[in-house]
Amino acid sequence: MTDSVIQFSDLALNDSILSALDGMGFVSPTPIQAAAIPHLLAGKDALGKAQTGTGKTAAFSLPLLNKLDLAQRKPQAIVLAPTRELAIQVAAEIKNLGKNISGLKVLEIYGGASIVDQMRALKNGAQIVVGTPGRVQDLINRDRLHLDEVHTFVLDEADEMLNMGFVDDVTEIMEHAPESAQRVLFSATMPPMLKSIVERFLRDPETVDVAGKNHTVDKVEQQFWVVKGVEKDEAMSRLLETEETDASIVFVRTRQDTERLADWLSARGFKAAALHGDIPQSLRERTVDHIKQGVIDILVATDVVARGLDVPRITHVFNYDIPFDVESYIHRIGRTGRAGRKGKAILLVRTNQLRMLRTIERVTKSSMEEIQLPHRDKVAESRLAKLGAELETEKEHKALEKFSELVEKLQESLELDAATLAAILLKRQQGKRPLFYVGEDPMIEAIERDKQRRKERRDGGRDGRREGGRSFNNQDWDTYQLQVGREQGVQVKDIVGALANELGLTKGSIGAIKLAQGETYVQLPKAMSSETAGKLRKLRIRQKQVDAVVCDFNDFREPRRDGGRGRDGGRRDGGYRGNRDGNREGGYRGNREGNREGGRGGRDGERRFDRNRGGDHRGNYRGERGHGRGNRSEG
Repeated sequence: MTDSVIQFSDLALNDSILSALDGMGFVSPTPIQAAAIPHLLAGKDALGKAQTGTGKTAAFSLPLLNKLDLAQRKPQAIVLAPTRELAIQVAAEIKNLGKNISGLKVLEIYGGASIVDQMRALKNGAQIVVGTPGRVQDLINRDRLHLDEVHTFVLDEADEMLNMGFVDDVTEIMEHAPESAQRVLFSATMPPMLKSIVERFLRDPETVDVAGKNHTVDKVEQQFWVVKGVEKDEAMSRLLETEETDASIVFVRTRQDTERLADWLSARGFKAAALHGDIPQSLRERTVDHIKQGVIDILVATDVVARGLDVPRITHVFNYDIPFDVESYIHRIGRTGRAGRKGKAILLVRTNQLRMLRTIERVTKSSMEEIQLPHRDKVAESRLAKLGAELETEKEHKALEKFSELVEKLQESLELDAATLAAILLKRQQGKRPLFYVGEDPMIEAIERDKQRRKERRDGGRDGRREGGRSFNNQDWDTYQLQVGREQGVQVKDIVGALANELGLTKGSIGAIKLAQGETYVQLPKAMSSETAGKLRKLRIRQKQVDAVVCDFNDFREPRRDGGRGRDGGRRDGGYRGNRDGNREGGYRGNREGNREGGRGGRDGERRFDRNRGGDHRGNYRGERGHGRGNRSEG
């Protein structure tokens, strides 16, 4: 299918939607949008076959928004998504597309969040509900989500929903759909089970098939660097200085990171600014104007605010943080390669995120080239070349004669020759960005240290090590650092519950856990399946992304017998291991055969997992304790 030649203004969309599209810089629909929107506006059932990143969210969202009755408080549309991350993303895009619709309420519902808050939000009214099948069905069963006024049901990424085990939930929800409701299904593939759902619930659906390759990636050269040896901030600095950029966008995950990284780059002489959703609209527009005009060269941005950003001078996209899904990645790299120019996208990826990188390559049918970070001598050469180019433009400046007189006076007063004086001025010119370095590059040293640590860990793992009076083999486990801890109000039960209920790990698959102030360390099997590793990448605990990374931490020692008091009298951060008297202060170490250590009484510390089929996070994790503190709350 060729690119669409029609414009959104040619479609029967209302003015508030068209104004929002215009404000985001969207003029022409993508092929899936051009093909699907007229059918959906006509109220027909539709079956869309489209790869991630083709614009299918807007394809079903725009017709939805176009026919809402804003005076109605009950849900009028239900959008089902396989994961909470996708549900959040779809809801955010619908809100963005409908930002000019006064009174619009879009509610996302998913497991792992407070169902009480979601029930309260439903009671307050929402026209569109975006949710995971398990939580949607749960709220229907509780008689809190009513479908009698729903005129549209959308199944987004339906094949992925079935792969995750949601077939029963999806079937039950569709059985509750009013007879008159429009049914829309989008999927990249069409497995037999999905065909049966189509045949059962869709009525003479219009088929829209644009499942071909997404052409955004054809315009962009893609590379990746595996994070090792230096911090990502230093890596960004080196890349920005050695790549031949005009303007660039650096994508990060959180608002806080946009501010922090933009400030860090600005302090080092880069013309950078942050762009995120909490910045007032007027300031965001001014920031975009500044990058268009060359006042700034680098935007540090989150995904949502950069959607639809069209700045022809953007030559590079840097993915400081890997995105949660392929569609976000495609949207990101689509910010470069504009106006017929070739763009480049560079991804910074940690070793435990390589599976996501391969998923991106597979879905986009493209290949990324691995690159090595420039050594600092290369960075210095780049700085010198840039300085030389700047000096070249000043050779014919009319004021040089006056400065020549000043040079002669300084030579005389300081008793210096011209070369020494030039060297002094050059040293002042470089500021905090050296034009040459002395000594070894710390990146090389760090890489060598990393290699040595890994070798020592492997050697130590072969013999096993003793800890807390027990011996276990370390070579089958990786230690992950989770970016949540006591400061976020996280407890060990939250960690264990999330790993059990959301990743589906059994008690024998969770090793030692140590809870600290701002982070948590946990041992997980090296041989995790790709599906489990994928869920770990998206894991959220207490509504915070944990950003799990493999680290070298191994201090899972038992807390001291004096009650775990450190030198300062405060309680030490212990691992979660099952203490000798049955309390959970201190650490827990899940025994490798699946039994828990420590605790008096045969049932003390017993753990039961009640996981739903697709990991919609509805299952509870309960631990019965010997000291009668009661059951644990939902993990």
